[in-house]
Amino acid sequence: MAATVSAAPVESDLDRAEDEPRGTEPEEDGGNGQTGPTAGAQQNRLAKLPLSRIKTLMKADPDVSLASQESVFIIAKATELFVEMIAKDALVYAQQGKRKTLQRKDLDNAIEAIDEFAFLEGKGD
Repeated sequence: MAATVSAAPVESDLDRAEDEPRGTEPEEDGGNGQTGPTAGAQQNRLAKLPLSRIKTLMKADPDVSLASQESVFIIAKATELFVEMIAKDALVYAQQGKRKTLQRKDLDNAIEAIDEFAFLEGKGD
């Protein structure tokens, strides 16, 4: 008796893979304000940066005495979006120079060109 194993994915698996690209966030929970261990685990999955490190950095500020898990998550997510945005803008400059690797000058060019990054100008020169 030989069993046949199909290497091709089942059609329902393909449909789900096309409908839900990797890295997407789950749908909102309707605003029920879920807290507790389940909410913390879900936030850990959605954040790419280590939340414990973000909390440590936040508490290093003398004006911050307590940081809720939700605020730590929001800061981590905002940081991820900021890094992604500046990296994408710097990539344009690297591609103009026919390079695949970002260099400091690419980041500097992105900072100078985009008004939202004006607060970064003059740092580290």
